[in-house]
Amino acid sequence: MTNRVLLDDLLLVGQITLPHGVRGQLKLHTITSRPEHLQRVKTVFIGEGLTPYSLRRAAVHKGAVMIVTLAGVDTREGAEALRGQEVYMRQSDAAPLDEDEYFLHDLPGLNVQTTAGTVVGVVKEVIETGANEVLVVTRPEGGEVLIPMIKDIVKQLDLAGGLVMIDPIPGLLD
Repeated sequence: MTNRVLLDDLLLVGQITLPHGVRGQLKLHTITSRPEHLQRVKTVFIGEGLTPYSLRRAAVHKGAVMIVTLAGVDTREGAEALRGQEVYMRQSDAAPLDEDEYFLHDLPGLNVQTTAGTVVGVVKEVIETGANEVLVVTRPEGGEVLIPMIKDIVKQLDLAGGLVMIDPIPGLLD
């Protein structure tokens, strides 16, 4: 048995952008819709090596930016060494999702079909555009189609059933 943390067990929560002050605090640009939930996390994992750090403090600063304090990072130089690094948390530490919420990493592999029953393909990846997510769907006959994740098009998202049901606007699948 190993204590090694696997990337599959983690959620990317953001990236360290800058040191904040001279005592090792960091600015963390979060990519979560609920950055305040990071305040209850005890351990985060940083960088390609997924180095664990105890999270002493996390406070919402401005919008998606948080000011975080990590155990063992006590100087501006220590904080500077972490600039640009990605920050992860255990998926098991995440706040429970609401009924209409999902993790983007759960979408690849889902089957996509229209409300009329036509098979569209399989979700290959998800692109984050800022306004909404876009599904990149691999077509069974080859090629890809981009499907915006908006309520007018995506009618059902069934993670347990492995299905995204869409009602495409004219020309979307051409």
